[in-house]
Amino acid sequence: MAYIAKKCGIRFHPPSIILIYEEENKDRVHQRIMPIRNFSKFSDCSRAAEQLKNNPRHKAYLQRVSLQQLQKLYCLLRGHLQGQSLAQSLEQIQKEQTVDPEEDLNKLDDKELAKRKSIMDELFEKNRKKKDDPDFIYNVEVEFPQDEQLESCGWDAESDNEF
Repeated sequence: MAYIAKKCGIRFHPPSIILIYEEENKDRVHQRIMPIRNFSKFSDCSRAAEQLKNNPRHKAYLQRVSLQQLQKLYCLLRGHLQGQSLAQSLEQIQKEQTVDPEEDLNKLDDKELAKRKSIMDELFEKNRKKKDDPDFIYNVEVEFPQDEQLESCGWDAESDNEF
């Protein structure tokens, strides 16, 4: 039997994830409370989210809930356990889920780089125009305004002389 997730949230006391879902062929809405055990302010949110999503008791219900959403809920709980307010936790999660264009990605370790790449991939997929979209236009050409004179590069001038 397939379940359609409608809402997913977190409760701090006692710590639990609450899922509002609907069975596929029925119009009744149900609520499932999944208790969070053995989670502290030092726990890894992504690992805990994977364990919950792969738990045999909850797997069928969480099939249509994204792993990123579960990770965010666990990060909210971890922030609460560390004594942060909800606004502070949300601000910290927002900061972690965005990529600063000025940040030098060459200086990051492999784990952080993979995290930034997954954020960029997710943002790309969200903004990508697909053929099925109503505002899809094939072969768009855009003229970019040039406010300043283009500066030439040394390698660019050398390649022009060769041809």
